[in-house]
Amino acid sequence: MDEAEVVSKLLTFIENKNAVEADFDQMALSIFAYQFEHNLPFKKFCLARGKTPKTVRHWADIPAVPISAFKTLDLTCSSPTSAEATFMTSGTTQGGKRGKSYHPTLAVYNASMRQNFLERFMGNREKLKIGILFPPPVAMPNSSLAHYLELAKQYFGSEGSSHFVRSNGIDYERLFHSLEDAEENGVSYGLLGASFSFVHVLDEMERQGRRFQLPPGSRLLDTGGFKGQSRELELDTFYDALQNAFGVSRANCINMYGMTELSTQFYDNGNAVCPSVKSGPHWIKTRVVDPLTGSSLPKGTTGVLAHTDLAHFNIVTTILTEDAGVEVDEGFMLHGRVSGAEAQGCSMAVDEFLISAAAN
Repeated sequence: MDEAEVVSKLLTFIENKNAVEADFDQMALSIFAYQFEHNLPFKKFCLARGKTPKTVRHWADIPAVPISAFKTLDLTCSSPTSAEATFMTSGTTQGGKRGKSYHPTLAVYNASMRQNFLERFMGNREKLKIGILFPPPVAMPNSSLAHYLELAKQYFGSEGSSHFVRSNGIDYERLFHSLEDAEENGVSYGLLGASFSFVHVLDEMERQGRRFQLPPGSRLLDTGGFKGQSRELELDTFYDALQNAFGVSRANCINMYGMTELSTQFYDNGNAVCPSVKSGPHWIKTRVVDPLTGSSLPKGTTGVLAHTDLAHFNIVTTILTEDAGVEVDEGFMLHGRVSGAEAQGCSMAVDEFLISAAAN
C-alpha cells in the first residue's frame, strides 16, 4: 500500500463501529507491512528480532518500539520535511532531547480524536461550551495536547468557548466570568486542561473564596498528572477538590491518558473510584508485557503497557511505554511510571532497539 491508500483505509476503519478483532488484525498487519517497507530504523529492529511481514501473523506479534527511541531516531515512513505537523515531547528527560512524531497528514489523527472524544467525553451530544486550561496551538505548535484541545473547541465548542491560558499564565478573571455566566444561565460547561492547570485554578479559587455550581451535564477533563510539578496530589484528594469547587460530580470528572507517541487517546468513565479503568476505541489495543521479552503477562499481573495504535500509521503502530499497569476486564489500570525490574527491562529494550537500528 502507498500512503494515500493507508490513510483511506484507516479513515474507513475508524468510522466502522462494527469492526471486530479479525478486522483489527488485518488492518494492523497491513500497516506493519507498510512501515516495515518505508521506516528503515524500524525495519532493522524487526529484522534483528526475526520479525517480518512474512513471519508476523498476529497484531500482538508486531515488535514494540520503546518510546525513548523517539528521542534519538526519526521514526517515519515519509520525509520529516514534508510533515503537516510534527508533535514533540516535553524534553524533560534524557538531557532535554525531545521525541518527535511526524504526521504527513492530520486527517487520521483528527478523525481518531473526533470520534473518540464524541463518544467518551461528549456522550454523543453535539455541542458544549468549552473552556481550555492550556495554551493554544499558535503558542505551542509542536504540542499534541495543544492540538487535541483546539480540536475539542473547534469540533464541539459552542459559542463563547475559549482558551484561558496566555503567555503570562491563566486569565482567572475571564475564566471565572465564563464559569459564572454558565452557572447563572444554566448552560452546561466543559472545562478541559492539564491536570496541574486545574490545581492552579483550585488554589486561586481558594484564595478568592470562590466556588461554582455548574449546571447539569457539565463535565471536567484533566490529563497529564502531577509528576515533575511543584507538588503532587493524591487522586482522591484531587477529584474531591474538583467536585467541591465546580459542583461537578466525580463521576463526570474524566481523565484522558495520551502521549505524543500515539495518535489515539484513552479515557476513563469518570473518577467516582480511583484509580480508574482506562480504555480506548476499536482502532487501538493494549497489552501488559514483560518489557524485555515483549511477552504478554496474565490479566491481573503488573507489567509495562504496550499500545498498538493503528492511527499512528506513519511512525510505528506499536510502542513500549514507560508506564506500569495491569489488565482488567474493561481495559487497564495505570500504576504510574515503571520502577525496579520493569524500569531495568525498559532500559535494556531501548538499548536493544538502538543497537539494532544502527546496524548496517
